[in-house]
Amino acid sequence: MRSCSNTNAFRLRLNEVRASRTIEQDWIMAKLRFAVALSGGIMAIAIFGTGVNVIGQAARMRKVAGCDYLEPEFNRCAMEKAKAFTPRRTADGQPDLQGAWETPGGAYNFEGPPASQSGRNRSLIIDPADGKVPYLPWARGHRQDNVDHYLDPYTICQPSGVPRQLALFRSHQITQRPGYLTIVNEAGGHNFRVVYFDGRPHVGPSIKLWMGDSRGSWDGNTLVIETTNFNGRTWLDSSGHFASDALRVVERLTLVDANTIHYAATVEDRKVFARPWTVVFAMERMEPGYEQMEEACHESDHDGEHLLQRGYKPYSGPRFPTSPQS
Repeated sequence: MRSCSNTNAFRLRLNEVRASRTIEQDWIMAKLRFAVALSGGIMAIAIFGTGVNVIGQAARMRKVAGCDYLEPEFNRCAMEKAKAFTPRRTADGQPDLQGAWETPGGAYNFEGPPASQSGRNRSLIIDPADGKVPYLPWARGHRQDNVDHYLDPYTICQPSGVPRQLALFRSHQITQRPGYLTIVNEAGGHNFRVVYFDGRPHVGPSIKLWMGDSRGSWDGNTLVIETTNFNGRTWLDSSGHFASDALRVVERLTLVDANTIHYAATVEDRKVFARPWTVVFAMERMEPGYEQMEEACHESDHDGEHLLQRGYKPYSGPRFPTSPQS
């Protein structure tokens, strides 16, 4: 069993710093999260103190499926390669996505590091073209307020939600069976989803779920997952981006080659966003024979009480204006 106890002090440090950070510091916080995930205390201090964008540099220093990762042309390059690739098939004739996958560096802030740190826009959002989440006016300042004053639900072992599930660090295990597939995360207490292909309708609108209710279909070689019925209590990424219970996410997973998935998620929520928007990143196959380790998240994480004592509040969803606004 993998215990989180070795990393509690660094999660505490991470949350203490959040109160004074600005959007320009988000990518530095991502470095610390990455170090915490490796359970390396000395490494966490060393990485955090360098002021160097370790995650961003590591991802940019190599190609993914022969395409420059975290570059604007990655989406086009990867999808062109996918057109020429013939994937292996499962027994029922569908593209075989089974195995353990990881997102290079983790997608911690969909809007990417600020240009002041990266030298250029490296947002993972391809639509709209400015790479920004298109919030309604009332919601624009809430992302920063979330990271300044609220506990990220995932850091206290709440389910990750969607699309964050596949954006997180460490592995995601996909298993396909006739009529359904499952996605199980290694980190965060093994968040999971069951995606049904048998034509059943979504559950009723009164049912609200942390991970939503997922239905799958195939568009050629692309797996399409529509997820609805969220409870609105998760963050979309590690940087405070959020949605409501009206969230609808359509994910598209396409094999670029035998070891790479092009992942795209279109996000819409009439209560929070002015228009739908789309985020894109890669998933890479982990080494053959990789096995997920057990993680006791709730049993060994005890930071929530200390963080509440320091003034952070539990996050329970969007704080809608009291009077109607657009």
